[in-house]
Amino acid sequence: MAAIKASIGTELYKIEIESPTGNVVIADEPVAKGGQDKGFSPKELLASALGACTCATVRMYADRKAWDLEKVEASVELIDEEGQTKLIRKLQIIGNLDEEQRTRLLAVANACPIHKILTHPIVIETVLV
Repeated sequence: MAAIKASIGTELYKIEIESPTGNVVIADEPVAKGGQDKGFSPKELLASALGACTCATVRMYADRKAWDLEKVEASVELIDEEGQTKLIRKLQIIGNLDEEQRTRLLAVANACPIHKILTHPIVIETVLV
């Protein structure tokens, strides 16, 4: 289970997000939307979760196989249109890898935990406390 605490005070749209271990990330809206652009927008954070998870999952798999993977780069674009949200993930795998290894790493990327979460039904329950 992952748990975070998000809070906002009187500073417009600046949100502090804290993990149970004390890590802090700032989220904000762009200036064009009334924020101060002091951190990632909520949509950028969602796209970031997919990019980070993809990179970590591919790295872990390649390390277990002792493959010569130098670097993984993932860029994620979130497009939110009427009735549909689309995530376009571009993956660059750099290293001395053959085509079979590269194909396997693509399959691993598509099985990262955040990818699985985002491609399955999601239920959001909100409770006032």
